[in-house]
Amino acid sequence: MTVGDSAAAVIGRSVQIRGEVKGSEDLLVDGQVEGTITLTESRLTVGPHANVTANVAARDVILLGRLSGNIKASGRVELRKGCNLVGDIYANRLSIEENALFRGKVDLPQASEKPERSAPALNAPAKASASEAPLLNPAIPK
Repeated sequence: MTVGDSAAAVIGRSVQIRGEVKGSEDLLVDGQVEGTITLTESRLTVGPHANVTANVAARDVILLGRLSGNIKASGRVELRKGCNLVGDIYANRLSIEENALFRGKVDLPQASEKPERSAPALNAPAKASASEAPLLNPAIPK
């Protein structure tokens, strides 16, 4: 979705919202929102003129403007050129363009699951009994 896409609901530049925004359709915010935004099955686009202070939960989040708050996305998060994000990101995929400002932590669960699966296989053959310990390291006295 791009800014100006007619298939999305729009919060225009002059609109200010304080509270909870919930919906089941794509949303473009180009005004001010304070509170929470929940679009669990939809895409949120924070436009270039937006100033959002909210925790966000959506399928996908595209950030072009300013957002202060945490993002939780079941799909992807895109930080586009010129955006400013202060908050943590929890998503399956993340894209950050050059000149995007971001301060926070990132948790990508798919990426972190892969090392955990292989870790037990690496540790399994390393088990030895106490009587075998001197054989593994001759520097240890009996």
